[in-house]
Amino acid sequence: MEDAGFGQVLGLGHDLVDLKEFGRQLAMPGTRMTSLFSPRERRQAQQRALLKHDDTAAHLAVRWAGKESVLKAWSQALGPEPSPYGLDDFPWSGVEILDDGRGRPSVNLEPSVEARLYDSLPLTGGQVGRVQLCWHIALSHDGPMVSAVVLLCRRV
Repeated sequence: MEDAGFGQVLGLGHDLVDLKEFGRQLAMPGTRMTSLFSPRERRQAQQRALLKHDDTAAHLAVRWAGKESVLKAWSQALGPEPSPYGLDDFPWSGVEILDDGRGRPSVNLEPSVEARLYDSLPLTGGQVGRVQLCWHIALSHDGPMVSAVVLLCRRV
């Protein structure tokens, strides 16, 4: 699939998260759930909660759905190639779901994760340095559920 705004779609990811269950996991004694988010993600979630007069867990949950969707889109883009990560060693905090100054979500990868992304994909059509990948993300929440959809695209 190609489109002037999206380029060639390499992978699609979607995830749903139950807010109550996510909040329960986040509040468990000794949990490491918050370490799966970068300091910037945690700060933005706290700021959004203050602005919207709700719970930080809701804003972390939607970011979690985004991270899961990134993993799914990346995995789909691999085709038959082996995955560089599994669920247990995926660099969750190195995949950030952040809002820009206008509140639009984006996917940001730390440099080592981005390098691994490029190395893992079966990219063709010239030097890898010339290939430009981009992410498109949509986040939503309604009642007890949050959702994220992610596209991994190759600009053409």
